[in-house]
Amino acid sequence: MPSQRRLRALLYIVLAAVVVLLFFTSQARHSRETGASKDFYHKTMNGLERERGGSQQVIPAHDHDADGDIDEDDAIMAKEMAAQLKQAEQKAKENANAKAPNKPDDPKKVIGVGSAAGGHKEEEDGDLEVEETPEEHQVEVELDLILRKSPVIIFSKSYCPYSKRAKGILLEKYVIEPAPYVVELDLHPLGRKIQDRLAIITKRTTVPNIMIYGKSIGGGDDVAALDNDNKLAAKIKELGGKRVEVSKRFSEKSS
Repeated sequence: MPSQRRLRALLYIVLAAVVVLLFFTSQARHSRETGASKDFYHKTMNGLERERGGSQQVIPAHDHDADGDIDEDDAIMAKEMAAQLKQAEQKAKENANAKAPNKPDDPKKVIGVGSAAGGHKEEEDGDLEVEETPEEHQVEVELDLILRKSPVIIFSKSYCPYSKRAKGILLEKYVIEPAPYVVELDLHPLGRKIQDRLAIITKRTTVPNIMIYGKSIGGGDDVAALDNDNKLAAKIKELGGKRVEVSKRFSEKSS
């Protein structure tokens, strides 16, 4: 028969085993209840959103480590998903608006309302869209062709004394190769329109207007002043570059 000491030791062992078993059973039940309560919370919130007609459901954050906790990675993922849903919703609205018939113009893109249908609309870059007329286009084409004739162009008028003075200097006093091209605007069918266009480009409204590679060096007085200062040849070479040769027709004799 076991002694009193052995019976007491056996009793202590049994009690310790019971306590350990109760502890682990309680922990397991607590984990199951915690997970169930979280799942019940998300399902309840989603149900309430659907009853209110909400377009978005509450999306439970994904638990990566399955420990019942929501960590920083879960929060980032939830934000990204919410942003994607918002972007998709905005895209759907834009597509619906684009397909809608008779959509009015944005007030910010309409300037004034006049006899012209639709008023004047702004382009995306903020500049006003101005439709070029056939005559304006013809002037642009003609001016471009003229500027290709020679590096040096003399826009003149046959009766203008200032034009005659400039032509005398450039054509008689100097030898310029390629030879300057002369346009008598009073004899040209588009002369008036070309002169108006030159006024916009060069800020000169009168003739003569001497241009070198599309850049104006002035009128008759300007050419005469450059010649008097012995700077005209250098000016033409500066703007004409290697493609233009300039020299005086008659060498000046020293007295």
